[in-house]
Amino acid sequence: MQKKKKRHSFNFILGAVLTGLIAVMLLIGIFAMPYAPDAMNKSLKFAGISPAHLMGCDNFGRDIFSRVLQGLKMTLGIAAGTVCIGTFFGMVIGAFTGYFGGWLDEVLMRINDAVFAFPSILLALVMVSLFGTGKWNVMLALGIAFIPSFARIVRSEFLYQKNLDYVKSARLMGAGHLRIMFVHILPNTLPVLISSIMIGFNNAVLAEAGMSYLGIGVQPPDASLGRMLSEAQTYLFSTPTYAMFPGLVLIVMILGFSLLADEM
Repeated sequence: MQKKKKRHSFNFILGAVLTGLIAVMLLIGIFAMPYAPDAMNKSLKFAGISPAHLMGCDNFGRDIFSRVLQGLKMTLGIAAGTVCIGTFFGMVIGAFTGYFGGWLDEVLMRINDAVFAFPSILLALVMVSLFGTGKWNVMLALGIAFIPSFARIVRSEFLYQKNLDYVKSARLMGAGHLRIMFVHILPNTLPVLISSIMIGFNNAVLAEAGMSYLGIGVQPPDASLGRMLSEAQTYLFSTPTYAMFPGLVLIVMILGFSLLADEM
């Protein structure tokens, strides 16, 4: 048992350190961007790593470090928006279906199950093909695709919580349905919901990176980590650092969030 506690503690510390590194990079990107991410300089085409360019330059002479910082902000922003959309609407649907049950539960959850049957990324691809590419459409498409999973999680928690003694006591005291749902029950679902949000955030990061890599996500001149990997694949052997740094940042971010989510 003692060994298990040490392993969990180590995972949490490692996850916090990796997430802290991403947070530092995010702050640098917000307050101390070294160069304009889209600034081109032909004389610096494929320039190597140097004190002036910590990660070198790309095929347009743009500073890769600045592009990575911009891409990190873009990827995190889209992932955060995706999770907010999925969590809010999923929470509302799950709360009402789990609490009231009956025909409302049957209708909404059958629709939810039909949507949930499609992989999130496939559903997002279909929506992007309808709405068009771009960061806002990607965020909306992924957010809608993530609603069913959050709805199922919240519904299962409400089904369990609504029959507990504290909910029965609230009903006896005259509390209304909305108050019971969102003041009494919802706070007790937060431990499970927070862990699901962190996992969903990881999935959103990967989904956005994958869609941008395929060219149907973030569009030039905007940068995202997935878009940078797509642009760098042509120069993978001649300039491996072009793809190495955005890929490394993506790995560190996913690993850090995953370790923290496991310890929640």
